[in-house]
Amino acid sequence: MALDYAKSKGALCVGVTNTVGSSISRGTHCGIHLNAGYEIGVASTKAYTSQILAITMMALQLAEDSIAKREKRDCIIDELGQLPGKVRSTLMLDSAMRDLAVQLKDEHSLMFFARGYNYATALEAALKTKEVALIHSEGILAGEMKHGPLALVDENLAIIVVATRDAMYKKMDSVIQQLLARSAKLFILCNEGDEAMRAYEKQGCHLIQVPETVDCLQPVLNIVPLQLLSYHLTLIRGHNVDQPRNLAKSVTTSEEH
Repeated sequence: MALDYAKSKGALCVGVTNTVGSSISRGTHCGIHLNAGYEIGVASTKAYTSQILAITMMALQLAEDSIAKREKRDCIIDELGQLPGKVRSTLMLDSAMRDLAVQLKDEHSLMFFARGYNYATALEAALKTKEVALIHSEGILAGEMKHGPLALVDENLAIIVVATRDAMYKKMDSVIQQLLARSAKLFILCNEGDEAMRAYEKQGCHLIQVPETVDCLQPVLNIVPLQLLSYHLTLIRGHNVDQPRNLAKSVTTSEEH
């Protein structure tokens, strides 16, 4: 196991878990219990969000004595207080995601492009789509798209691009332009009121607009409509959203390499 290897090399191992007494919680030196509550379905959703927040709060604690980071730290803490209201606002996209699911239900593949903090968003969205909706999907690090993924792009490939305002915004805008030049079916997840992204609607792009928050917390909002999309895709395609085919809640791993 990776944990055993890290411990054998003398690393301090911190477990971020949602199950008291789990093997990771017992095998690490210290840890954080998420308290997200039991997830009945095989595909994890709220634990994913809780992990982001738990690790962010741990980082805030580590930065407590840093004068240079004080302004950034205070900004993140303030945005944490506003996050529940922004999540509630994002959940209002449910009906829009149902409509989008109807549009995408017959797709054979669905790609998610992102960079920076939101690369994890792309991976999580792709995982949920393949797990429960049973559609081939991949989370693509947009900076690597010329190393293979771009060869797949044509008018038949549906791509969701995460382009909310952060340090990667301009680079993601360039990605959108390159994908449009190759006639991709583009769906752009962006912040509300983003006029630059709204201009792409005239070129046939579909926008998914979410509230804006500080960059490290933006993935918490960005994943909500994408998880809703995978949920509605699953129902529309006639699959069980809680019991994905061939999958189980706990995974048995082999010690062989």
